[in-house]
Amino acid sequence: MILKIFMFVMYLVFVASNDVEVKTEEDLGVKYANRCEVCKILATELQTRLEETGKVHDILEIGYSLDDVQPKKRTKYEKSELRLIESLDGVCEKILEYNIHKERQDSTRFAKGMSQTFQTLHGLVDKGVKVDLGIPYELWDKPSAEITQMKSQCESLLEENEEAIEDWYWKHQGSIDLKNYLCVKHALRNTDDSCLYEELQSKGDTGTVESTKTEL
Repeated sequence: MILKIFMFVMYLVFVASNDVEVKTEEDLGVKYANRCEVCKILATELQTRLEETGKVHDILEIGYSLDDVQPKKRTKYEKSELRLIESLDGVCEKILEYNIHKERQDSTRFAKGMSQTFQTLHGLVDKGVKVDLGIPYELWDKPSAEITQMKSQCESLLEENEEAIEDWYWKHQGSIDLKNYLCVKHALRNTDDSCLYEELQSKGDTGTVESTKTEL
């Protein structure tokens, strides 16, 4: 664990240097998300937003009426196009709430909450230990290069698969998991989808997590 923290600190110092031009992942010391990881998080965030908006039971009146002879069409918000539009709007922005957890090796390294590495570093600072990463303390918790890159990847993948998402929303919602429909059947066809089965699992009350594989 100490070695991993040291390597991560060295990476941050390296990136913060203005004297070195970096262009590749190897230069940056980062590992950007692959297509499977991007699709997994996009599907997860969109599913969450749909579940939240699905609790709204408002009735919408659609169309225009110049008189009372032809009343507007009424539809449930939970089955409306408006719900889909509002759920999709800014969904990739949610990725900026994630952090990179470098102590993990699989797709679960992208997760919300502070990583163990930075929990340790913040703990040292709280104890009065001087920790110099080469960047201001207030920037420690800003989105990393991997996270900002994933947001851009998410936006591209969403644009490429917008029709598939709409098709799922109108025809398959409730009968097939979004992660399965969007990723396995569309975005990741003929490519590795193993990351979809990697999930965090709590271990007692210790606050630690482990990766496990489950079926979709």
